[in-house]
Amino acid sequence: MAVSGMPDTRNASSRHHGAMSSGNVLCTELGKRIRSLRRGKGWTQIEMAAYLGINRGHLSDLEMGKREIGLLMLQVIAKGLDTTMDKLLKGL
Repeated sequence: MAVSGMPDTRNASSRHHGAMSSGNVLCTELGKRIRSLRRGKGWTQIEMAAYLGINRGHLSDLEMGKREIGLLMLQVIAKGLDTTMDKLLKGL
């Protein structure tokens, strides 16, 4: 029950979860794009992870959308895949 004069936060967690879900969709779609480009170059996850300076599990998580990708990592990924950050993100 909301207290008079206080915001009703009863559904705040579900609203927050909805925002997280759309973020997860973005991470998943970006990860799929990265995986496709990596495979197009003929790289294994181990080879690309070594290029990025991360372990294969971390790259796997990125490709499956289980981890968010920071801007610096996205820039390195784009460079390694001979593309731009703009092209990686276009349409997401």
